[in-house]
Amino acid sequence: MTLSSADFEYARSLLIHEDAHVLVFNKPAGLAVQGGSGVTRSLEDLLGAFAKSNGKRPHLAHRLDRETSGVIVAARTKPAAAFLSEAFASRDARKTYLAIVCGGAPEPAAGEINVALKKSSRRGLDIMEVARDGQSALTRYQTISAITAAALVELHPESGRMHQLRAHLAAIGRPIAADGKYGGLFSLGGVEIPSLMLHAAALDLPHPTGGRRTFEAPPPPAFQNALQSLGLEQARA
Repeated sequence: MTLSSADFEYARSLLIHEDAHVLVFNKPAGLAVQGGSGVTRSLEDLLGAFAKSNGKRPHLAHRLDRETSGVIVAARTKPAAAFLSEAFASRDARKTYLAIVCGGAPEPAAGEINVALKKSSRRGLDIMEVARDGQSALTRYQTISAITAAALVELHPESGRMHQLRAHLAAIGRPIAADGKYGGLFSLGGVEIPSLMLHAAALDLPHPTGGRRTFEAPPPPAFQNALQSLGLEQARA
C-alpha cells in the first residue's frame, strides 16, 4: 500500500511513544490491525510511515481485535521483534483492559475466569466457545463501578487466546456492551452503545534495552461518553 501524506499524518497522530527499538500506538476502534477482506487501511499498512531508508518496516509485536481500542506495540528492529515476541509468549507482558459489561457487576465483583476456549464457527464467523477440550485461558478481573444495567470492569488476561476477554465475560453472563458476536447489548439503561466497549488501557512490558516500561492510553470518546451517560463514573461497586 502506498501511503499518502494524510496517511503519514494519521499514523503519527496515533503514536504515544517512539524510540530506536519500539513504537507504541493508541489504536482507535474500527482500525484493523492487519489487512484482509473488506480492509482498506490497517495499522500494519500505516507502519510504512516509520520505514527505514532501506525500506525495512516495523513489525507488530501482538494483536488487538479490530473493534478494540488502545495500546499496541511494534518493534523497529529484528532483535527488538524477537525480544518482544518472547515477552508476550512467556506472559511477561502484563495487559490491562477496561470493559463496560452488560447486567451489572459480575458475581463475585472480583475474581478470575479460568475457562478453556476452543475456536469454532457460527454463521460463517470465527468465534471462541467454552470447551473442555479447548485451550486453557485465564482472566483476572475487578469491578470498578456498577449500576443495575452495566458495570465498568478492569481485566488482566493471563493468556492470549483469540477473543479471550469477550468469550470469558460472555461465559459468566456479563458480555461486553455492543459485542454482537458474544451476546452484548447495544442499549443499556436507555443509553445507546455505538461500538464494542473494550479498551486496552495499559501495557507493562520489558524493554529491549533493559528495565520495564508501562504505556497507557485513555479510553476513546465513545467509551468515555458511555461511562458518563450510564453514570458509571460516579457509581461504585
